Order: sequence, then structure tokens, then C-alpha cells
Amino acid sequence: MGAVSFLLPLALALSCGWGAEVDPTLPFLEFLDPGNSVQLRWGFDQLNDSIVFELSVKTTGWVGFGFSHNGGMTGADIVTGGVGPNGVYFTDRHSVGNSLPLEDEQQDYGLLSLTETDGQTVMKFQRSISACDENDYPITVMAVKLIYAYGKTDDFTYHGSQRGTKEVNLLKFMPKASLPDSRYFDLTMTNFTVPAQETTYHCKIMRIPALDQKYHIYRVEPLIENVDLVHHMVLHHCPPTVTSPKEGPCFSDQIQTDCIQIVAAWGVGGGAFELPEIAGIPVGGKEMNVLYRLEMHYNNQNQASGRVDNSGLRIFYTAQLRQHDAAVLMTGLAVIPGYAMPPNAKDFLTYGLCDTSLIQKVIPEPAQDLEVFSVSLHTHLAGRKVRVGHFRNGTQIDFLSKDENYNFEFQQITNLGKTKTVQLGDKLLVQCTYNTEDRAGLTWGGFSTTDEMCLAFLFYYPAMSLTSCVSFPDTQALRREMRAANEDEWKKLMMTKSWDKKSVKAYEQTLMKVQQYTGVVNIANNISVHMDLIPELNTTTTVSCTRNKVDILRPAVGLVLLLWILASLSLP
Repeated sequence: MGAVSFLLPLALALSCGWGAEVDPTLPFLEFLDPGNSVQLRWGFDQLNDSIVFELSVKTTGWVGFGFSHNGGMTGADIVTGGVGPNGVYFTDRHSVGNSLPLEDEQQDYGLLSLTETDGQTVMKFQRSISACDENDYPITVMAVKLIYAYGKTDDFTYHGSQRGTKEVNLLKFMPKASLPDSRYFDLTMTNFTVPAQETTYHCKIMRIPALDQKYHIYRVEPLIENVDLVHHMVLHHCPPTVTSPKEGPCFSDQIQTDCIQIVAAWGVGGGAFELPEIAGIPVGGKEMNVLYRLEMHYNNQNQASGRVDNSGLRIFYTAQLRQHDAAVLMTGLAVIPGYAMPPNAKDFLTYGLCDTSLIQKVIPEPAQDLEVFSVSLHTHLAGRKVRVGHFRNGTQIDFLSKDENYNFEFQQITNLGKTKTVQLGDKLLVQCTYNTEDRAGLTWGGFSTTDEMCLAFLFYYPAMSLTSCVSFPDTQALRREMRAANEDEWKKLMMTKSWDKKSVKAYEQTLMKVQQYTGVVNIANNISVHMDLIPELNTTTTVSCTRNKVDILRPAVGLVLLLWILASLSLP
């Protein structure tokens, strides 16, 4: 598990007079000009190849916005619009150099709304992330130079200095909040000597500073002392029954396992993680003396001895409470003994099912839909792909998230581009693809780096008293299908079987068709379970380019006007 940050500074938005209402489908914001007169909000859905922009400019005149390779007009993909005396005008254009910008033959920008109120023009539009024709600029994970310009009237008088460019990474936006009341505390190991063994899970239960009121955690930063040893960290909230600090091996009698509510996480290859401005993780207040458990996974591949570590997490918090409390829900295949994957498999599939209809059965508060804004996908060394299918009323409606090129050495919390709603009763299917061609024996589900997991951690709001929503195959049904009388006979069968392409596929299909124990666990470690079957996952996504189907008024525009738009969008 790792980190990618994305937070809009609420204080900045308020101080600039832009209003405090937050659209969860447009979670990202950047001011494009030094005077904060040009504000860009956006949200995207990479799986459906769609991105939505909302350009707000303090003007009652025309506005222009575009994508440029070098910050100038040549090759720029441009959209212009405004509200004139005769109505709305909006056009998808491109520039071929020092000549008038040409109207695209294909209008690949879809106008959603265009208003002019209280001295401000707001233009909201949609386009495809990829290029729909040769005149469109493809949006990628690399930064792009955004160009803008605007006029004081719709008559297109000279703009003066009302133009500019700013480089922004739209799909990997990583702002850092600057809140006036920001504070932080550190939760770290203290001179821990890492054992000379490949895998170590070490846990430390510690008390945070006393906070006499409720705050919101808005940012988590890793403090990594030994980058070659620390594989991942997970911070758990402890219930009031845990009263004293201690440390020792995780999952042992020495360390209480009651601390199961995930608060924060970091994984190898990741950075800081920030929550969107609409939500924060609660801390302090009535539970001001609560303890937290920091779980460290050390991957000491060379089994070096005498290595001392002080790594951990820095927790930033604020008294400026957001609209919602946020939380983390673990979904996927339960990490318990008894799950095995065969060797010699090129693309072996495993599944974990989350049935949200069970949520209300285990929490005391009213259950609510989950507004998911970020996901962290997690396997170990054999993992190659992770997909999270979203089902409603028995039909797959979307992917919540997927990674077709999963990398164990680069695990991050990935923002979804916009908030996705998981309604109560929906099901989420986590599918993981593994490659075990380089392994001679079975790969077991477990915590070691050479074991495997298939998990998706969902960051959502409003928070509910949940920890996990997972499934596990009915092992007795599995043994019956494989004609094994008991567990020992099944293990012997698995270890002595000749695993070729045909037998691997047959075992994979058997695992999928047997009934699954599907359960939801709350923060008190109570569980509600029922039996279910794995639904069929459609692994392909069909997308199409956006088209402007909105009827708008296009006023007659002469050569002088077009040349002026060209000049206004260009930089000196």
C-alpha cells in the first residue's frame, strides 16, 4: 500500500471568495493566474476515458482555455465560450500556428453548463482523456501546459495582461495544503533492531498527544529511515479497551489484536497522502487518550543483522472540520490460512467478494452509501493485475478501480478522479492475477512477502464503524469438489499434483464456482456472514469519445475576432 496525495486547501478557497461548496465529482482545484481570478476545477474517470472541467473566471466577457505542448498557440487544443447578448457560445478549436484558430470538424468537447452571475463566468465541459481526433491534445499522466485568456466584454476588446499558462499534472495532481492552524505528531519506531530474517511484522502501540477537541487528519507523510527495509506501514486505531502502550511481534499474544480499525497506510514506492477537502479522518475529542497501533512490515531480503530503524508516520491535523468523517474499508480475499495457489501458472485468478448488504447487520448506527474517493490495491510478489468490479442488482455496472500493470515495488493510494458511490446492497469483486511460473511449490495466502494477498483498501465517507468486507472459499466444499476426504488429504493432493496449464485452469475454475463465506466485520471485531457465489467479471471496458450534443448559439464571428482569440491565448 502506498500513497498519492490530493487535497484542495479549504482555507485558500474561502479566503479567495470562491465559496465553500464542494462538488465531489470535481475534487481538484488549481488557480491558473497569480491573482486568483482564473480557477480550474476538474474530476476524471480514467476507466471510462472521461474528464470534466469547470473554468471559473472573474469576468463577464469571453473565456478561453486550452492545452499546449510549449505554452503557446502552435498545436494548441482550444475551447472558447461565454454568455453574450444573444445567448451562449461554445466552440472546440485548434491552432496551426500564427493564424486564426480553426473550428474542429469534430466537436469533441461537450458543454455541460455555461453561466454568468455576479461578475463571474463559469464554463463546465467534458471531453475524453484520450485524443478523439488529430486536433485533440491527449491527456496523460505527464504534466501539461494549460493556457487561458479572457476578456472584459463579449466584444473581444484587447485583453491586456489577462492571459497566461500554467503547467499542471491533471491525472496525478499532488497539491499540498497550507492550513493556518495545521499541526502534526509523529508515530514511529524507536531504535528497533530489525531481525536478520526476510519478513518481520513488528507492532508498536503508542499514545498520541492529548487533543481536547475533535480534529480532522488531512495529511499523512512517511518518515522512512531505511528505504531498503521498510516495505509498508499500517496505522490502526485502538478501542478504549486497550489502555497501555507496548510493542512486539504483530499477530502474537504479546500485542493485542483489538486494534483493527485502519486509519492510515503507506507502501513502498509511495509518498504523502492527503484527503480531499470534503472529508477528514477524526482524531481527538472524547477519545483524546486513545492509543494507536503502528504495524511495520520489514522486508530484509539480504537478512542483514544489526540494522536499526526509526521509521513511521507524520500525522497532520486541523481544527477546520470538513463536511464528512472519512474511513478506510478493507475488501477482497480474507487473509486466513487454507488458501493455496499452484506453481507454473502464467495468469492464475483469485477472487474476494464484498457484499454491502451485510453492513447494517454489524454496525449500531444507520448504514449509508459509501462515497469512495481513493483506493489502494495490494498483492505481494506474484501479483500482476488487480481489478475491482462494481455490481448492482446482479449486474456489473463499472470498475471501481483496476491496475493492469501491478508493481509490487510501487504501491500507492490512487485517487479515483471523482467520488464513486457504492450503494448499500452493491457488491464489489476484487480479482487478482498472479504469475507463479518461477515457483516450484505452492504459494499460500498469508503475511510473508513470498505468501500472497488479494486486497483493495477503500477510502470513503461518511465513516462507519467498519473494518473489512471480505470473503473466503468454503474449504469443505472445495475439498468435496477435489475429492479429498479431509484437510490433510487435500494438502497432500495439492503438493503432489502435476501442475500444468490444464490442471491450473481446472483448479482456478473450481475455486470460483464453490460457495464463498462472505462477511463484514465491525471495529469491535463482530462479524456477519452469509454464503454467496462469485459473479462473472467482465474485464473489458467500452468507452467512446465525447461529442458536443448541446444546442448552443454560435454568433457570427469575423476574421478580426478569430485573430484576436489567437493573440489572446498566445504568450509573448
